[in-house]
Amino acid sequence: MNGLSPQPRPALLDQLGTLGDVTRSRILLLLEHHEVTVAELCAVLQAPQSTVSRHLKALADNGWVVSRAEGTSRLYAMAGAAIDASARRLWQIVRQEMARTATAVQDGSRLQQVLVERRSKSQEFFHASAGQWDQLRDQLFGRHVSEGMLLGLLDADWCVADLGCGSGGFAALVAPHVRQFVGVDDSAAMVQAARRRTRGFGNVEIRRGRLEALPLDDGTCDLATCILVLHHVAAPLDALREAARILAPGGRLVVGDMLPHDREAYRRQMGHVWLGFAAAQMAAWLEAAGFSDVRCRELPPDPAASGPGLFVASGRRAAGA
Repeated sequence: MNGLSPQPRPALLDQLGTLGDVTRSRILLLLEHHEVTVAELCAVLQAPQSTVSRHLKALADNGWVVSRAEGTSRLYAMAGAAIDASARRLWQIVRQEMARTATAVQDGSRLQQVLVERRSKSQEFFHASAGQWDQLRDQLFGRHVSEGMLLGLLDADWCVADLGCGSGGFAALVAPHVRQFVGVDDSAAMVQAARRRTRGFGNVEIRRGRLEALPLDDGTCDLATCILVLHHVAAPLDALREAARILAPGGRLVVGDMLPHDREAYRRQMGHVWLGFAAAQMAAWLEAAGFSDVRCRELPPDPAASGPGLFVASGRRAAGA
């Protein structure tokens, strides 16, 4: 005995032991760029589940493999950035030798077939359900899922003004995605309802005011919306000019309203001043109010809706307006 303490086994030797097994190296090759289940690995390696699971455990214990649950399955992948630099260098050497073997080439071909079968299942589903897909998607995720996803297009630094905000439903949808939201409505009852609905939002302010005389400073908003409100306004052009005033140069206004119709009862029952607007008229008003890049499109009819057809128009506030 020389009195020297036994030295700890170098970690790299443990990694050599892990990668020295051919099956484990084959597994790492397969998991390097794809997440794969145990059953799929069994099919690719043509090995029993007990063998594959044992090797996966050894790889996981040494930090080479990570996994996550996906429903009733568990997907495995190479740990990637979590592997230290020396181990990665070792893997590159092993990988270079292993990848050129006939066995690894066959593994790669079988893995591609597994991935093709995955896609085939999806394609079979959509082929069988294409005619009912819209209805199925609505049942699973709701009718307005697409509109909700589009909120991600809003700039987080924007101030958005909703002109004719009603009871605040639009405010509650948009406020989480922007810096500030200001709702304006001429109805005291609507203002109170909107304030109650948005009470938990720290970036929402609801103000009472007329669209022809907005209680907002010049050039303070990045986006303004006027949805199903303009037909209540006696002088739409004045309201559009006010919208241009509160927008910063380059800011955009979105107007949504009814196409021309002959439902006179709307005047008596709901106080409508205008029975819809023609696209040409709306475009002319927007340009006169100082907007450029004006667009106006009819919206596809909703079979469940009982009201007139709708359009959406937009324009960008010109820099010199």
